[in-house]
Amino acid sequence: MQQLARHEQTLIDRIDASGMLAHVQRWSAMNSGTGNLAGLAQQAQLLAAAFSSLPGHVRLERAAEVDTVTPDGRTAPILFGDHLVLSVRPDASRRILLTGHMDTVYPADHTFQSWRWADDETIIGPGVADMKGGIAIMLAALTAFERDTAASQCGYDVLINSDEEAGSPSSAALIGALANGKTAALTFEPAVSPKGTLAGARGGSGNYSVVIAGRSAHAGRNPRDGRNAIVAAAALTLALKRLERDGLSLNPARIDGGGPNNVVPDMAILRFNVRPRDISARDEFCNLFKAITATVSSEHEVSIEIFGSMSRPPKPLDPQTLRLFRLVAGCGEALGVPIEWRDSGGVCDGNNIAACGVPAVDTLGVRGGAIHSADEFLIVPSLAERGALSALVLQRLARGELG
Repeated sequence: MQQLARHEQTLIDRIDASGMLAHVQRWSAMNSGTGNLAGLAQQAQLLAAAFSSLPGHVRLERAAEVDTVTPDGRTAPILFGDHLVLSVRPDASRRILLTGHMDTVYPADHTFQSWRWADDETIIGPGVADMKGGIAIMLAALTAFERDTAASQCGYDVLINSDEEAGSPSSAALIGALANGKTAALTFEPAVSPKGTLAGARGGSGNYSVVIAGRSAHAGRNPRDGRNAIVAAAALTLALKRLERDGLSLNPARIDGGGPNNVVPDMAILRFNVRPRDISARDEFCNLFKAITATVSSEHEVSIEIFGSMSRPPKPLDPQTLRLFRLVAGCGEALGVPIEWRDSGGVCDGNNIAACGVPAVDTLGVRGGAIHSADEFLIVPSLAERGALSALVLQRLARGELG
């Protein structure tokens, strides 16, 4: 086991565990479901007040315009809350990106709206793990770090977005802009297991809506004059599903469209999710997807319009990222907390950051579990544990130990 240097021990002694817990309890009592714009606005104000204790400038960035495909095949705008950005020492030669998200999966009318103690070391509540606990860790680590002499050697940006649970469509460009030129990135999603395991390599994820336009006709008098969009959507669904292999999965989630039984349907929308394990699987899918849609369009004499993208690129564990993981593991060893990692099929903003060429560890948040359910829980001692880990990582990054 490594020994902590005196300046490192002084750093972690500054971690305020009770303050972190108080933040989590207050923030989780505020509903900030992705679609709850009023709740997100209130949450953003609470976070802005909390992060204003750090040096630098806190601002709220307006969400970028995003369109969605409605069930009748039209596009319509979808609204998201503002994103919080803090910039500290923007002119520093060595800079880090820290990210989190304020939105949760629980809408304003969900029954899961408040936290409670499950036992002496566990609280259950909406967003306590995913990821208001992670935001509390980020704030505590930065607060301790700012009192360390190494802080003057390093700048950083903090992004807390409001749309991560929707795939970050309105903050993707902002993530890319803030990632530019960074030495490393730390994201505070919860650990992938209650033991504290980190997510290593991640697969990618893409969400698509395919609008198919056919031709209506009477189902009895002249059905051959019609071009059945539902049949074309079914053919496309089966063709895409046949692409599945080890490392590439597809989930056709919904087909909208159709109408009365005596009318050949002239419109259908296929919505699906695709998960490539790595970049080669992503490229293979993108190429085959184009070919398949062209074939279905020709065989069924329909027009096809594609909306969506591979919004979460695969995140490989490349040598640069592996160095960052080893730095984090070294910090854990010095603290007496073993750090392991394993590949994950889940996705997050860490995927987007890594696609910018920035090494990212994206599960520095709390130990907990049952996220996205009414049993979501946070193991309270992990607040102090991960706060100390994150502060020590920041200190060693600031001192240039990543190389």
